[in-house]
Amino acid sequence: RQHAQAQARTHKTRGSTNLRGNQPVQSSRLPHRDAPPQFSTPLCPPVSPPPGRGDRRRRMAAAGAATPVGAAPRVGLLYDDRMCAHATPDGEKHPENPERLRAIRRKLDAEGVASRCVDMKAKEAKEKYIASVHTPNHIKLIRDISSKEYDYRRNKTARKFNSIYFNEGSSESAFLAAGSVIEVAEKVAAGELSSAIALVRPPGHHAEHNEPMGFCLFNNVAIAANYLLNERPDLGINKILIVDWDVHHGNGTQKMFYSDPRVLFFSVHRFDYGSFYPCEGDASHCFIGEGAGEGYNINVPWEHGKCSDADYVAAWDHVLLPIAEAFDPDIILLSAGFDAAMGDPLGGCCITPDGYALLLTKLLGFAKGRIVMALEGGYNLKSIANSLCACTKVLLGDNFTYNSPRMQPFESTWRVIQMVMVCNVLFLCNFSLAINICN
Repeated sequence: RQHAQAQARTHKTRGSTNLRGNQPVQSSRLPHRDAPPQFSTPLCPPVSPPPGRGDRRRRMAAAGAATPVGAAPRVGLLYDDRMCAHATPDGEKHPENPERLRAIRRKLDAEGVASRCVDMKAKEAKEKYIASVHTPNHIKLIRDISSKEYDYRRNKTARKFNSIYFNEGSSESAFLAAGSVIEVAEKVAAGELSSAIALVRPPGHHAEHNEPMGFCLFNNVAIAANYLLNERPDLGINKILIVDWDVHHGNGTQKMFYSDPRVLFFSVHRFDYGSFYPCEGDASHCFIGEGAGEGYNINVPWEHGKCSDADYVAAWDHVLLPIAEAFDPDIILLSAGFDAAMGDPLGGCCITPDGYALLLTKLLGFAKGRIVMALEGGYNLKSIANSLCACTKVLLGDNFTYNSPRMQPFESTWRVIQMVMVCNVLFLCNFSLAINICN
Protein backbone atom coordinates (compact mmCIF):
# COMPACT_ATOMS: atom_id res chain seq x y z
CA ARG A 1 0.00 0.00 0.00
CA GLN A 2 2.86 2.40 0.80
CA HIS A 3 4.32 1.75 -2.65
CA ALA A 4 0.94 2.42 -4.26
CA GLN A 5 0.56 5.66 -2.33
CA ALA A 6 4.03 6.78 -3.40
CA GLN A 7 3.10 6.12 -7.02
CA ALA A 8 -0.12 8.08 -6.63
CA ARG A 9 1.72 11.05 -5.18
CA THR A 10 3.86 11.28 -8.29
CA HIS A 11 0.68 12.26 -10.15
CA LYS A 12 -0.23 14.96 -7.62
CA THR A 13 -0.22 18.47 -9.01
CA ARG A 14 -1.77 21.68 -7.86
CA GLY A 15 -4.86 22.53 -9.83
CA SER A 16 -4.67 25.57 -12.03
CA THR A 17 -6.67 28.69 -11.39
CA ASN A 18 -8.73 27.96 -14.49
CA LEU A 19 -12.32 26.88 -14.15
CA ARG A 20 -12.32 23.18 -13.50
CA GLY A 21 -11.79 22.72 -17.20
CA ASN A 22 -11.24 18.97 -17.46
CA GLN A 23 -12.89 17.72 -20.60
CA PRO A 24 -14.61 14.35 -20.94
CA VAL A 25 -12.18 11.75 -22.20
CA GLN A 26 -12.57 11.31 -25.94
CA SER A 27 -10.88 8.02 -26.67
CA SER A 28 -11.51 5.14 -29.00
CA ARG A 29 -9.66 3.00 -26.47
CA LEU A 30 -12.36 3.11 -23.80
CA PRO A 31 -12.96 -0.48 -22.64
CA HIS A 32 -15.97 -2.45 -23.77
CA ARG A 33 -18.88 -2.88 -21.39
CA ASP A 34 -18.09 -6.53 -20.82
CA ALA A 35 -18.64 -7.19 -17.11
CA PRO A 36 -18.56 -10.54 -15.36
CA PRO A 37 -21.79 -11.62 -13.69
CA GLN A 38 -20.14 -11.63 -10.26
CA PHE A 39 -17.14 -9.77 -8.90
CA SER A 40 -14.47 -11.10 -6.58
CA THR A 41 -10.98 -10.11 -5.50
CA PRO A 42 -8.00 -12.42 -5.04
CA LEU A 43 -8.31 -11.98 -1.29
CA CYS A 44 -12.06 -12.03 -0.67
CA PRO A 45 -14.89 -14.10 -2.13
CA PRO A 46 -17.78 -12.34 -3.87
CA VAL A 47 -19.32 -9.55 -1.81
CA SER A 48 -22.70 -11.23 -1.58
CA PRO A 49 -22.80 -12.54 1.99
CA PRO A 50 -24.67 -15.69 2.85
CA PRO A 51 -28.00 -15.34 4.69
CA GLY A 52 -27.44 -14.33 8.25
CA ARG A 53 -26.92 -11.31 10.41
CA GLY A 54 -27.45 -8.07 8.51
CA ASP A 55 -29.02 -9.83 5.53
CA ARG A 56 -32.40 -8.14 6.08
CA ARG A 57 -30.85 -4.68 5.94
CA ARG A 58 -28.93 -5.58 2.81
CA ARG A 59 -32.13 -6.76 1.14
CA MET A 60 -33.78 -3.49 2.15
CA ALA A 61 -30.92 -1.46 0.70
CA ALA A 62 -30.94 -3.47 -2.52
CA ALA A 63 -34.70 -3.40 -2.94
CA GLY A 64 -35.30 0.12 -1.68
CA ALA A 65 -37.71 -0.89 1.11
CA ALA A 66 -36.80 1.91 3.45
CA THR A 67 -40.04 3.79 4.06
CA PRO A 68 -41.52 2.62 7.36
CA VAL A 69 -45.14 1.61 7.57
CA GLY A 70 -47.24 4.36 9.12
CA ALA A 71 -46.87 8.08 8.84
CA ALA A 72 -45.52 9.60 5.64
CA PRO A 73 -41.86 10.66 5.80
CA ARG A 74 -41.20 14.21 6.96
CA VAL A 75 -38.66 15.53 4.50
CA GLY A 76 -37.09 18.90 5.15
CA LEU A 77 -36.36 21.21 2.23
CA LEU A 78 -34.17 24.25 2.74
CA TYR A 79 -33.98 26.92 0.07
CA ASP A 80 -33.07 30.55 0.59
CA ASP A 81 -32.69 33.03 -2.24
CA ARG A 82 -30.03 34.90 -0.27
CA MET A 83 -27.56 32.20 -1.31
CA CYS A 84 -28.07 33.38 -4.88
CA ALA A 85 -26.25 36.61 -4.01
CA HIS A 86 -22.90 34.86 -4.48
CA ALA A 87 -22.07 35.44 -8.15
CA THR A 88 -19.23 36.45 -10.42
CA PRO A 89 -18.21 40.05 -9.72
CA ASP A 90 -18.87 41.45 -13.18
CA GLY A 91 -21.61 39.13 -14.38
CA GLU A 92 -19.29 36.83 -16.31
CA LYS A 93 -20.64 33.44 -17.26
CA HIS A 94 -19.66 30.73 -14.82
CA PRO A 95 -20.90 27.15 -14.30
CA GLU A 96 -21.41 27.67 -10.55
CA ASN A 97 -24.03 30.40 -10.73
CA PRO A 98 -27.23 31.37 -8.86
CA GLU A 99 -29.50 29.94 -11.54
CA ARG A 100 -28.55 26.45 -10.35
CA LEU A 101 -30.61 26.86 -7.18
CA ARG A 102 -33.47 28.61 -8.92
CA ALA A 103 -33.76 25.91 -11.59
CA ILE A 104 -34.03 23.23 -8.91
CA ARG A 105 -36.64 25.17 -6.98
CA ARG A 106 -38.73 25.77 -10.11
CA LYS A 107 -38.69 22.07 -10.91
CA LEU A 108 -39.69 21.05 -7.37
CA ASP A 109 -42.54 23.57 -7.42
CA ALA A 110 -43.72 22.50 -10.88
CA GLU A 111 -43.80 18.84 -9.85
CA GLY A 112 -45.68 19.61 -6.64
CA VAL A 113 -42.79 18.19 -4.64
CA ALA A 114 -41.75 21.26 -2.67
CA SER A 115 -45.18 21.66 -1.13
CA ARG A 116 -44.98 18.12 0.27
CA CYS A 117 -41.77 18.91 2.13
CA VAL A 118 -41.24 20.72 5.41
CA ASP A 119 -40.09 24.23 4.54
CA MET A 120 -36.95 25.16 6.44
CA LYS A 121 -35.27 28.50 6.97
CA ALA A 122 -31.60 29.15 6.43
CA LYS A 123 -29.46 30.52 9.21
CA GLU A 124 -25.85 31.58 9.29
CA ALA A 125 -23.34 29.27 10.95
CA LYS A 126 -21.61 30.50 14.07
CA GLU A 127 -17.89 30.97 13.63
CA LYS A 128 -17.07 28.59 16.47
CA TYR A 129 -18.68 25.74 14.53
CA ILE A 130 -16.89 26.64 11.31
CA ALA A 131 -13.65 26.71 13.30
CA SER A 132 -13.98 22.98 13.90
CA VAL A 133 -12.67 22.43 10.37
CA HIS A 134 -11.25 25.76 9.15
CA THR A 135 -8.43 28.01 10.37
CA PRO A 136 -9.07 31.46 11.88
CA ASN A 137 -7.44 33.13 8.87
CA HIS A 138 -9.69 31.24 6.46
CA ILE A 139 -12.79 32.22 8.41
CA LYS A 140 -11.71 35.85 8.63
CA LEU A 141 -11.11 35.99 4.87
CA ILE A 142 -14.58 34.67 4.02
CA ARG A 143 -16.21 36.89 6.65
CA ASP A 144 -14.52 40.06 5.36
CA ILE A 145 -14.24 39.42 1.61
CA SER A 146 -17.57 41.08 0.81
CA SER A 147 -16.87 44.21 2.85
CA LYS A 148 -15.87 47.57 1.42
CA GLU A 149 -12.37 46.91 2.65
CA TYR A 150 -11.97 44.46 -0.23
CA ASP A 151 -13.70 46.46 -2.95
CA TYR A 152 -10.47 47.20 -4.81
CA ARG A 153 -8.64 43.94 -4.15
CA ARG A 154 -11.38 41.31 -4.13
CA ASN A 155 -10.57 39.97 -7.59
CA LYS A 156 -6.85 39.97 -6.88
CA THR A 157 -7.49 38.00 -3.71
CA ALA A 158 -9.63 35.48 -5.56
CA ARG A 159 -6.84 34.86 -8.06
CA LYS A 160 -4.63 33.57 -5.26
CA PHE A 161 -6.85 30.53 -4.97
CA ASN A 162 -7.76 27.61 -7.20
CA SER A 163 -11.00 28.22 -9.16
CA ILE A 164 -12.54 30.80 -6.82
CA TYR A 165 -14.47 34.04 -7.29
CA PHE A 166 -15.83 36.54 -4.76
CA ASN A 167 -18.37 39.36 -4.81
CA GLU A 168 -20.37 41.46 -2.33
CA GLY A 169 -22.70 38.56 -1.61
CA SER A 170 -20.11 35.84 -1.04
CA SER A 171 -19.70 36.23 2.72
CA GLU A 172 -23.38 35.95 3.60
CA SER A 173 -23.92 33.07 1.14
CA ALA A 174 -21.02 31.08 2.56
CA PHE A 175 -22.13 31.47 6.18
CA LEU A 176 -25.72 30.63 5.20
CA ALA A 177 -24.64 27.52 3.29
CA ALA A 178 -22.66 26.17 6.24
CA GLY A 179 -25.37 27.04 8.74
CA SER A 180 -28.11 25.53 6.60
CA VAL A 181 -26.46 22.12 6.45
CA ILE A 182 -26.00 22.22 10.24
CA GLU A 183 -29.67 23.14 10.62
CA VAL A 184 -31.07 20.29 8.54
CA ALA A 185 -28.59 17.73 9.90
CA GLU A 186 -29.53 18.61 13.47
CA LYS A 187 -33.26 18.22 12.74
CA VAL A 188 -32.76 14.83 11.11
CA ALA A 189 -30.44 13.62 13.87
CA ALA A 190 -32.99 14.70 16.50
CA GLY A 191 -35.76 12.77 14.75
CA GLU A 192 -37.80 15.86 13.92
CA LEU A 193 -37.38 15.02 10.23
CA SER A 194 -37.02 11.69 8.45
CA SER A 195 -34.51 13.17 6.02
CA ALA A 196 -33.67 16.55 4.53
CA ILE A 197 -32.30 18.38 1.51
CA ALA A 198 -30.21 21.53 1.80
CA LEU A 199 -30.19 23.49 -1.46
CA VAL A 200 -27.06 25.45 -0.72
CA ARG A 201 -24.35 27.32 -2.54
CA PRO A 202 -21.50 27.92 -2.68
CA PRO A 203 -20.72 24.20 -2.52
CA GLY A 204 -18.23 22.86 -0.03
CA HIS A 205 -16.42 19.57 -0.54
CA HIS A 206 -13.26 21.04 -2.13
CA ALA A 207 -12.72 23.66 0.59
CA GLU A 208 -9.54 22.86 2.51
CA HIS A 209 -8.73 23.40 6.16
CA ASN A 210 -6.98 26.68 5.39
CA GLU A 211 -8.27 27.90 2.02
CA PRO A 212 -11.25 27.98 -0.35
CA MET A 213 -10.92 25.91 -3.50
CA GLY A 214 -12.83 24.66 -6.51
CA PHE A 215 -15.92 26.93 -6.26
CA CYS A 216 -16.12 26.05 -2.52
CA LEU A 217 -15.69 28.56 0.31
CA PHE A 218 -16.53 26.58 3.47
CA ASN A 219 -16.77 22.81 3.72
CA ASN A 220 -20.45 22.65 4.57
CA VAL A 221 -20.78 18.88 5.10
CA ALA A 222 -17.61 18.63 7.19
CA ILE A 223 -18.80 21.46 9.43
CA ALA A 224 -22.15 19.74 9.96
CA ALA A 225 -20.49 16.40 10.69
CA ASN A 226 -18.23 17.94 13.32
CA TYR A 227 -21.20 19.74 14.82
CA LEU A 228 -23.15 16.51 15.28
CA LEU A 229 -20.19 14.60 16.69
CA ASN A 230 -18.72 17.24 18.98
CA GLU A 231 -21.38 19.83 19.79
CA ARG A 232 -24.48 17.64 20.15
CA PRO A 233 -23.48 14.38 21.86
CA ASP A 234 -27.02 14.26 23.28
CA LEU A 235 -28.31 13.36 19.82
CA GLY A 236 -26.49 10.05 19.92
CA ILE A 237 -24.68 10.46 16.62
CA ASN A 238 -21.45 8.52 17.09
CA LYS A 239 -20.78 7.31 13.54
CA ILE A 240 -21.36 9.26 10.34
CA LEU A 241 -21.19 7.96 6.79
CA ILE A 242 -20.35 10.70 4.29
CA VAL A 243 -21.13 9.67 0.71
CA ASP A 244 -19.75 11.99 -1.96
CA TRP A 245 -21.10 11.19 -5.43
CA ASP A 246 -19.98 14.47 -6.99
CA VAL A 247 -17.93 13.72 -10.11
CA HIS A 248 -14.93 15.47 -8.52
CA HIS A 249 -13.09 14.04 -5.55
CA GLY A 250 -14.03 15.53 -2.17
CA ASN A 251 -10.45 16.39 -1.30
CA GLY A 252 -11.27 18.79 1.51
CA THR A 253 -13.67 16.43 3.26
CA GLN A 254 -11.25 13.53 2.98
CA LYS A 255 -8.43 15.42 4.66
CA MET A 256 -10.62 16.66 7.50
CA PHE A 257 -11.55 13.14 8.61
CA TYR A 258 -8.54 11.17 7.40
CA SER A 259 -7.61 9.92 10.88
CA ASP A 260 -11.08 9.95 12.46
CA PRO A 261 -12.75 6.51 12.78
CA ARG A 262 -16.08 8.12 13.65
CA VAL A 263 -16.50 9.19 10.03
CA LEU A 264 -16.48 6.81 7.09
CA PHE A 265 -15.83 8.87 3.96
CA PHE A 266 -16.78 7.32 0.61
CA SER A 267 -16.08 9.19 -2.62
CA VAL A 268 -16.76 7.94 -6.14
CA HIS A 269 -15.29 10.26 -8.74
CA ARG A 270 -13.41 10.65 -11.98
CA PHE A 271 -9.69 10.37 -11.42
CA ASP A 272 -8.30 9.74 -14.90
CA TYR A 273 -4.97 8.67 -13.42
CA GLY A 274 -4.61 11.93 -11.53
CA SER A 275 -5.42 14.29 -14.42
CA PHE A 276 -9.03 15.10 -13.51
CA TYR A 277 -9.81 17.97 -11.12
CA PRO A 278 -8.66 18.47 -8.40
CA CYS A 279 -5.66 16.69 -9.94
CA GLU A 280 -4.37 15.33 -6.65
CA GLY A 281 -2.95 11.87 -6.11
CA ASP A 282 -4.75 11.35 -2.84
CA ALA A 283 -7.96 10.78 -4.79
CA SER A 284 -6.51 7.36 -5.59
CA HIS A 285 -7.98 4.13 -4.24
CA CYS A 286 -4.91 3.46 -2.11
CA PHE A 287 -5.53 6.41 0.23
CA ILE A 288 -7.58 4.68 2.91
CA GLY A 289 -7.01 6.81 6.01
CA GLU A 290 -4.28 6.79 8.63
CA GLY A 291 -3.83 6.04 12.31
CA ALA A 292 -7.14 5.30 13.99
CA GLY A 293 -8.87 6.28 10.76
CA GLU A 294 -7.15 3.68 8.59
CA GLY A 295 -9.78 1.88 6.58
CA TYR A 296 -12.36 4.63 7.00
CA ASN A 297 -11.55 6.45 3.76
CA ILE A 298 -12.81 4.81 0.57
CA ASN A 299 -12.06 6.24 -2.88
CA VAL A 300 -13.53 4.72 -6.04
CA PRO A 301 -11.58 6.53 -8.79
CA TRP A 302 -12.91 6.09 -12.32
CA GLU A 303 -10.26 5.89 -15.00
CA HIS A 304 -12.23 7.86 -17.60
CA GLY A 305 -15.49 9.60 -18.36
CA LYS A 306 -18.80 8.25 -19.70
CA CYS A 307 -19.49 6.19 -16.57
CA SER A 308 -23.22 5.58 -16.28
CA ASP A 309 -25.83 4.20 -13.90
CA ALA A 310 -24.45 0.67 -14.26
CA ASP A 311 -20.96 1.68 -13.15
CA TYR A 312 -22.20 3.52 -10.09
CA VAL A 313 -24.58 0.73 -9.12
CA ALA A 314 -21.65 -1.72 -9.32
CA ALA A 315 -19.66 0.50 -6.95
CA TRP A 316 -22.63 0.64 -4.58
CA ASP A 317 -23.35 -3.08 -4.59
CA HIS A 318 -19.76 -4.29 -4.34
CA VAL A 319 -18.09 -1.59 -2.26
CA LEU A 320 -20.32 0.94 -0.52
CA LEU A 321 -23.19 -1.25 0.67
CA PRO A 322 -21.13 -3.99 2.31
CA ILE A 323 -18.86 -1.43 3.95
CA ALA A 324 -21.83 0.63 5.12
CA GLU A 325 -23.30 -2.57 6.53
CA ALA A 326 -20.12 -3.12 8.52
CA PHE A 327 -19.85 0.48 9.68
CA ASP A 328 -23.52 0.75 10.69
CA PRO A 329 -23.78 4.58 10.62
CA ASP A 330 -26.12 6.62 12.79
CA ILE A 331 -26.74 9.14 9.99
CA ILE A 332 -25.70 9.61 6.36
CA LEU A 333 -24.53 12.97 5.03
CA LEU A 334 -24.64 12.99 1.24
CA SER A 335 -22.43 15.41 -0.65
CA ALA A 336 -24.91 15.53 -3.49
CA GLY A 337 -23.17 16.86 -6.53
CA PHE A 338 -24.96 16.20 -9.80
CA ASP A 339 -22.11 16.88 -12.21
CA ALA A 340 -21.82 13.18 -13.07
CA ALA A 341 -25.26 13.56 -14.64
CA MET A 342 -25.86 13.14 -18.33
CA GLY A 343 -25.19 16.39 -20.16
CA ASP A 344 -23.12 18.10 -17.49
CA PRO A 345 -20.52 20.38 -19.12
CA LEU A 346 -17.77 19.55 -16.61
CA GLY A 347 -18.36 15.96 -15.58
CA GLY A 348 -18.48 13.95 -18.80
CA CYS A 349 -20.41 11.08 -17.18
CA CYS A 350 -23.89 9.73 -17.90
CA ILE A 351 -25.96 9.16 -14.74
CA THR A 352 -29.69 9.54 -15.35
CA PRO A 353 -32.20 10.98 -12.87
CA ASP A 354 -33.46 7.43 -12.32
CA GLY A 355 -29.88 6.38 -11.68
CA TYR A 356 -29.48 8.92 -8.88
CA ALA A 357 -32.83 7.85 -7.45
CA LEU A 358 -31.68 4.23 -7.43
CA LEU A 359 -28.40 5.07 -5.70
CA LEU A 360 -30.29 7.00 -3.03
CA THR A 361 -32.84 4.22 -2.65
CA LYS A 362 -30.04 1.76 -1.90
CA LEU A 363 -28.86 3.96 1.00
CA LEU A 364 -32.24 4.13 2.70
CA GLY A 365 -31.74 0.77 4.38
CA PHE A 366 -29.03 2.28 6.60
CA ALA A 367 -29.12 4.69 9.54
CA LYS A 368 -32.90 4.20 9.80
CA GLY A 369 -33.18 6.17 6.57
CA ARG A 370 -31.75 9.31 8.19
CA ILE A 371 -30.15 11.00 5.19
CA VAL A 372 -29.14 14.62 4.73
CA MET A 373 -28.50 15.73 1.15
CA ALA A 374 -26.34 18.83 0.76
CA LEU A 375 -25.98 20.21 -2.75
CA GLU A 376 -22.46 20.26 -4.17
CA GLY A 377 -21.78 20.51 -7.92
CA GLY A 378 -23.90 20.03 -11.03
CA TYR A 379 -23.88 22.54 -13.86
CA ASN A 380 -26.47 21.45 -16.43
CA LEU A 381 -29.64 23.15 -15.20
CA LYS A 382 -32.01 20.56 -16.63
CA SER A 383 -30.01 17.60 -15.35
CA ILE A 384 -29.51 18.95 -11.86
CA ALA A 385 -33.18 19.89 -11.50
CA ASN A 386 -34.48 16.56 -12.80
CA SER A 387 -32.00 14.53 -10.76
CA LEU A 388 -32.66 16.29 -7.49
CA CYS A 389 -36.41 16.11 -8.08
CA ALA A 390 -36.14 12.35 -8.56
CA CYS A 391 -34.18 12.04 -5.31
CA THR A 392 -36.70 14.16 -3.42
CA LYS A 393 -39.51 11.85 -4.52
CA VAL A 394 -37.54 8.88 -3.21
CA LEU A 395 -37.17 10.52 0.21
CA LEU A 396 -40.88 11.32 0.22
CA GLY A 397 -41.61 7.61 -0.20
CA ASP A 398 -43.01 7.69 -3.73
CA ASN A 399 -43.07 4.40 -5.58
CA PHE A 400 -39.96 4.12 -7.69
CA THR A 401 -39.40 2.04 -10.82
CA TYR A 402 -36.04 2.10 -12.53
CA ASN A 403 -36.79 2.81 -16.19
CA SER A 404 -33.39 3.75 -17.58
CA PRO A 405 -31.74 1.68 -20.32
CA ARG A 406 -30.00 -1.46 -19.17
CA MET A 407 -26.24 -1.19 -19.58
CA GLN A 408 -23.26 -3.15 -18.33
CA PRO A 409 -20.42 -1.51 -16.39
CA PHE A 410 -17.19 -0.77 -18.18
CA GLU A 411 -14.49 -3.40 -17.91
CA SER A 412 -12.40 -0.73 -16.18
CA THR A 413 -15.10 -0.38 -13.52
CA TRP A 414 -14.50 -3.95 -12.37
CA ARG A 415 -10.78 -3.31 -12.38
CA VAL A 416 -11.20 -0.23 -10.18
CA ILE A 417 -13.56 -2.06 -7.82
CA GLN A 418 -11.05 -4.87 -7.50
CA MET A 419 -8.25 -2.44 -6.61
CA VAL A 420 -10.47 -0.73 -4.04
CA MET A 421 -11.38 -4.06 -2.46
CA VAL A 422 -7.77 -5.19 -2.26
CA CYS A 423 -6.73 -1.94 -0.55
CA ASN A 424 -9.58 -2.22 1.94
CA VAL A 425 -9.60 -5.97 2.50
CA LEU A 426 -8.19 -5.70 6.03
CA PHE A 427 -10.94 -3.27 7.00
CA LEU A 428 -13.58 -5.55 5.54
CA CYS A 429 -12.19 -8.67 7.17
CA ASN A 430 -12.03 -6.95 10.56
CA PHE A 431 -15.81 -6.78 10.33
CA SER A 432 -16.23 -10.37 9.19
CA LEU A 433 -18.26 -11.29 12.26
CA ALA A 434 -20.79 -8.63 11.34
CA ILE A 435 -21.21 -9.28 7.63
CA ASN A 436 -19.41 -12.56 6.88
CA ILE A 437 -17.52 -11.09 3.94
CA CYS A 438 -14.30 -12.92 4.60
CA ASN A 439 -15.68 -16.26 5.82
